[in-house]
Amino acid sequence: MEKQAQKKEWFDEWFDTIYYHILYKNRDYTEAGRFLDNLITYFDLSANAKILDLACGKGRHSIYLNEKGFDVTGVDLSEQNITFAKTKENNTLHFDIHDMRDIYRPEAFDYVFNLFTSFGYFDSIDENLDVIRATVASLKPGGKLLIDFLNPYVVVNHLVEAEDKTIDNIHFKISREYTDDQYIVKNISVDDHGQHFDYMEKVKAIRRTDFLNYFDANGLKVLDLFGDYSLAPYEKEKSDRLIFVIQKPA
Repeated sequence: MEKQAQKKEWFDEWFDTIYYHILYKNRDYTEAGRFLDNLITYFDLSANAKILDLACGKGRHSIYLNEKGFDVTGVDLSEQNITFAKTKENNTLHFDIHDMRDIYRPEAFDYVFNLFTSFGYFDSIDENLDVIRATVASLKPGGKLLIDFLNPYVVVNHLVEAEDKTIDNIHFKISREYTDDQYIVKNISVDDHGQHFDYMEKVKAIRRTDFLNYFDANGLKVLDLFGDYSLAPYEKEKSDRLIFVIQKPA
């Protein structure tokens, strides 16, 4: 599908700002590395496996997987993210600007990883289904898709409503709310030495049953459902994550 061009969507604007990267620059990537190591073991990835990192950001996870010896392509909608990521390219590591609602390369990948809540950015069910369809189309027959999403039950029930942070002398005032019984919204107010900017993050609180409906509509088989980065079983009221392993029919 063609992305409507009349108005910038929140993720087009926010992810391409310097403030997004400043706010999240101190993330703990040790946990992410352990998660990726667990996935390598779980999938028993072969040396010739081709992996698509869908919504890759600046490519940190693609780079990590590539350093482990795998052929990885990272795609993201943010031009700035991909411009940075391309400086790290090599013969088995590539990056492209891409909208996840569109097919990237038909039947080109053995695995697609959608990591760290890079899903649920769109308002409509149709757009979420477009993401699933396009992603499945990029998989080889029998290929596997991993979707790592937040657990909406836990996030909504433990929502931190207000937070203030000062990073690099830039002040961030953050508020969170659960709206319309379906969206987790983070409003970010930035004060950069007297200059003021307002941004937003908005993720649809997609439930397990909603995901299962998406997969069923595309004839996909759910192989596993995990609840954290150590790949423990999912528990609705306790698990931090909602991690699906899905297989495309052979």
